Amino acid sequence: MDSHELSPTQVRPRHDRRGLLAYFLIALSATLLVIGGCKTATSTQGTGGYPITDASSEVPNLTLTDQYNRPMSLSSLRGKPVLFDFIYTSCPGPCQLLTSHMVQIAKQLGPSLGSSVWMVSVTVDPENDNPDRLLNYAKAEGANLKGWYFLTGSLPQIDQVMAAFGLRIARESDGSIDHVLEYFLVNPDGRPTIQYVRQVDPAEVARDAEAAAGNGGNGLISRLKSDFRDLI
Repeated sequence: MDSHELSPTQVRPRHDRRGLLAYFLIALSATLLVIGGCKTATSTQGTGGYPITDASSEVPNLTLTDQYNRPMSLSSLRGKPVLFDFIYTSCPGPCQLLTSHMVQIAKQLGPSLGSSVWMVSVTVDPENDNPDRLLNYAKAEGANLKGWYFLTGSLPQIDQVMAAFGLRIARESDGSIDHVLEYFLVNPDGRPTIQYVRQVDPAEVARDAEAAAGNGGNGLISRLKSDFRDLI
């Protein structure tokens, strides 16, 4: 064993623990500063889930249309956490990858999906994505599951929903639609609470949703607190 390595019976000196605590606080502060700018239409680099610090944002009370051509009031989702993502059916690939990732999260949620957690996929191409196209997309991707809604509406309505997440519909010079690679956990009160960037472990996202539903689980905020306690 290296002379600088602690044996299982050794106790780390208090000044080392204070140093680690200071490092943790600095890292956490830096993370929170970055988080404030995460709610943009373009994805930040890296992977993970980040708390959303803008407490003023709230999913608007709108009525959209689901994949079965039924009206769906977003206010009816209140009382349960919701995992939101944004896709469109003519997407050349990234949307399918994101939906595939969400399917894995749905599998991790199991019977909690629809009973204590909702999932919502909103099209960013409402002019072309009618309910039939959304239903065919959901079926093709193995995502037409109980408790998972694929929603469309008017362009102004979609703009309002996206604004709650700090997003907007953006197009390339050739007219193609930019992909939204982030997805979000919304608390039962309708406020976005965690933004996920790229491919987070589906089990981790499911734990966050279960924790938000009050069904136990070790959510992101709880894990941060636990890491903090371990350093003291």
